[in-house]
Amino acid sequence: MSTPATPYEVLHEAGHAPVKAWTKGVPFDDNSKKQLLNIAQMPFIHQWVAAMPDVHLGKGATIGSVIPTVGAIIPAAVGVDLGCGMMAAKTTLTAADLPDSLEAMRSKIEKVVPHGRVATRGKRDTGSWGDPPDDVLDKWLALSAGFQRLCEKHPFLKNTNNLKHLGTLGTGNHFIEVCLDETQTVWVMLHSGSRGVGNAIGTHFIEQAKKDMERYFINLSSG
Repeated sequence: MSTPATPYEVLHEAGHAPVKAWTKGVPFDDNSKKQLLNIAQMPFIHQWVAAMPDVHLGKGATIGSVIPTVGAIIPAAVGVDLGCGMMAAKTTLTAADLPDSLEAMRSKIEKVVPHGRVATRGKRDTGSWGDPPDDVLDKWLALSAGFQRLCEKHPFLKNTNNLKHLGTLGTGNHFIEVCLDETQTVWVMLHSGSRGVGNAIGTHFIEQAKKDMERYFINLSSG
């Protein structure tokens, strides 16, 4: 009897945890494989490291990976993306409802959602809110008490762009996309950035972790 095919491929070096990669049929470059195998060498990995179809090389940890641990926290495995948002919203529209040109729709989205980062001396970054709209302020009310507690414990967070970046898109690989599924239904898909506050939190705790490793004379791979 033949063994059923698995939906993933396995990378494994003797003496270390395996890497299960759900990457069949998608690009999976050698640098990402090497970084995942380096991660799998760490002694506190729980069972295996998993790689998702969007896997690609990251700073300190591979983007698109799941790194379960026992008795250890790896800030770089969360990194500066800890505040990124990902969502797909199904609409009631179909492809036939869309205009031949999506230019006007794109312009409208770009007008109402701050995106990118364009800061000049003495002027506001156009990728942030000048005066946050009411719906953003309402969302901030639900978050502000928790954020204040974090600021009391970590005062450096007070000077980050938090409210001004809430509900904005960011830079890099972040996007808003109008797309179709296999039934020609229209979806809106979002990948938003962690922005200033996410970068500040990630950078701070990555540096704290490095100092802890130095204190205990533990050398980690830089890959």
